[in-house]
Amino acid sequence: MFNHSFIFSPGTWHGEGKILLNMVEEELVFNTNWAVQNKDFAGKVGCVQEIQVQGLSENMRNELSFYDFQTKTFTVDMENQNVGRIVGTGVFDEKAIGWEFRNNDASFEGYETYVLQGDGSYRMKGEYVTSDQFRTQIEARIWPQSKEAPSPDESQEGEEE
Repeated sequence: MFNHSFIFSPGTWHGEGKILLNMVEEELVFNTNWAVQNKDFAGKVGCVQEIQVQGLSENMRNELSFYDFQTKTFTVDMENQNVGRIVGTGVFDEKAIGWEFRNNDASFEGYETYVLQGDGSYRMKGEYVTSDQFRTQIEARIWPQSKEAPSPDESQEGEEE
């Protein structure tokens, strides 16, 4: 599937970034770890994402499953303590992977995009909103465990904002 290793190959990914909440005026810095599993017998890729926001003692945990892979699309399930389980749709091409959740019973919608960088890392952007208008904006960088953390300015080639 193109040259993506994130979610298409098993492995561990690390990341760091910032979260902006519309109800808080400061940016929150976070670290994340992704554990991507092998496809199971049904073709599902299971992932666990752990998020540690600096200054908060409790980690957030998202469990995701990616499946029904087509030429440029897939389905994604996400489950966590705050929203329960929601199902979304994903797309990918040679430069980016993304998914969105909308029109679900959880009154929660949003998206995440991962743009492949020249060094194999991904620049991530996301935004989520709840029915009570709490908005979360996320910007981050993720990279495979086998590599060192990229510098913020490293490998901007191929990035489309």
